[in-house]
Amino acid sequence: MSDHLQHLPPGLPEHRRRLFAARLERWLPDLDTALAAVYDDPATVRDRLVALAARAFAARPEELHDLDLRRSLAPDWFQRPEAVGYAAYAERFGGDLRGVGERAAYLESLGVTYLHLMPLLTPRPAPNDGGYAVQDYRSVREDLGTLDDLVALTASLRERGISLCLDLVLNHVAREHEWAVRARAGDPTYRAYFHVLEDRAEVDTWEATLPEVFPDFAPGNFTFDPDLDAYVWTTFNDYQWDVDWSNPDVLCEYADLVLLHANHGVEVFRLDAIAFIHKRLGTSCQNQPEVHDLTQALRTVARIACPAVAFKAEAIVGPQDLMPYLGTGRHHGKVSDLAYHNSLMVQVWSMLASREVGLASHALRRLPPPPSTTAWITYARCHDDIGWAIDDGDAAAIGVSGHGHRSFLSDFYSGDFPGSWARGLVFQENAATGDRRISGSLASLAGLEAGDPLARARIRLVHALVAGFGGLPVIWMGDELGLLNDPCWADDPAHADDNRWVHRPVMPAEVTDEHGVLADTRALLAARAATPHLHAATPAEVLEPRDPGVLLVLRRHPLGPMLGCYNVTDGPRHVPVEVLHEVGLDPARLHDRLTGHAPLVRGGAVALPAYGAAWLTTPD
Repeated sequence: MSDHLQHLPPGLPEHRRRLFAARLERWLPDLDTALAAVYDDPATVRDRLVALAARAFAARPEELHDLDLRRSLAPDWFQRPEAVGYAAYAERFGGDLRGVGERAAYLESLGVTYLHLMPLLTPRPAPNDGGYAVQDYRSVREDLGTLDDLVALTASLRERGISLCLDLVLNHVAREHEWAVRARAGDPTYRAYFHVLEDRAEVDTWEATLPEVFPDFAPGNFTFDPDLDAYVWTTFNDYQWDVDWSNPDVLCEYADLVLLHANHGVEVFRLDAIAFIHKRLGTSCQNQPEVHDLTQALRTVARIACPAVAFKAEAIVGPQDLMPYLGTGRHHGKVSDLAYHNSLMVQVWSMLASREVGLASHALRRLPPPPSTTAWITYARCHDDIGWAIDDGDAAAIGVSGHGHRSFLSDFYSGDFPGSWARGLVFQENAATGDRRISGSLASLAGLEAGDPLARARIRLVHALVAGFGGLPVIWMGDELGLLNDPCWADDPAHADDNRWVHRPVMPAEVTDEHGVLADTRALLAARAATPHLHAATPAEVLEPRDPGVLLVLRRHPLGPMLGCYNVTDGPRHVPVEVLHEVGLDPARLHDRLTGHAPLVRGGAVALPAYGAAWLTTPD
């Protein structure tokens, strides 16, 4: 232990030295376990990482040390029912970082406590995959501001109780990144940062089991680079070079970046493309076990230097692969603190299109509860397209075809299905598999653009389901207002071949509530904040449906049960009182947390209007 303390500067106060020593004692076993699973010389890698953590700890601003203390006393800060997230592109929300700061009061008025700004760090010139082809992790995009502006923004947000989330792209860097530039110049140290294959036959061997992420404009997973005189792994685009995490230098580089931006006041890191970071021949090279060891190592380094920081896994994977990103087995509660509940998002849209809950109930019941110290990110939309991650086994279990249901959803949300009220766009159709993904804003997908009279009720239902499932609900910018698809999305040549920009409109300078959606959203979030049953440590238990059009979600809280009831149909539905008795609710004393009143109980059932929702409890 004393060997590690030598990395601290001699002038550091004694209480800081004791604190650092205590954190090492707590966290080094987890670090050693993670590194031993990946590297041949874990002790050397550990010493390098501890040295980085020591330097960052010593340089950490006083107010962030105070934040570390507060978060250590309240480690559930992101699990609480008053925690609400918001996600946006800075340039579309406020113009630049200073403009975002000027809108902080609006976020605070919504009840937002977590703000995810889409890629802020310097990308290569366009095309740059919406900013995810990073050229320099240590600087901010010039059009958005400077590192000083970032530090000022995090401080301003922190004063309002809002934590900033920053994208950290883990799987790849831009071809113009310094590491790639040095590799192309012949530096063997940096060539080893990448997956470089000199033999086309070896490339073909890997490709045999690899899916394509962007089959339309980036087929294949390797690109021949004349400067390397070899093939480099490029999962996403030919200008995004996958880094080789089996090289410990890469882990140390990213650990240093986490610590750097944590000291700039960033409180949450979205670990972008995390599912892809470890490669294994003969597999899809996604969701490999070492991914979770590497995440545990990064998280442990952060716990030593800056424990206020939380990690969020951007793992848009199938249901069977989802839970390990929050920790299973020996990784239980030791990897990411947050992870996207992609399955819930997909099932929400599936229920609305099919007007039945059987598939969703079956699929969601198969997921075990996450570790009690973690939380799902629940959401209806994000910056990305919607890929229909419907498991074939789940579909078969209720007697439908997975491929057929996915095809139906694409038809429905592109507006091609008879009677559809959705107005989405097909994104990345795969001719070989028939898979199609969908772009579109929540409001346009829910029928507001089509003028459907029930669109507002659908939006309200979606938000109620996402906010009432538990975890940390995140609103995509503009969804709280009912913003429609951007009709001018293709006017910018840089966006013309990527219709995901249709659901990335510019936030209006003056916020108005033209459709009444903002009032609905404010009321919903206020109700959520006042409902302790929605703390993320209380797991959601999806019940067998009693009505094929009503999803039932039970939360067994110490204060008593809460039953979330969600009617996904365009007609009235009912929840029998027998269900209430079974879960421990007294029908004579029911309280709907969403409305603040007793629900309508008629004919031995709780009545739900078209697209109605209720959060049923009994008084404390």
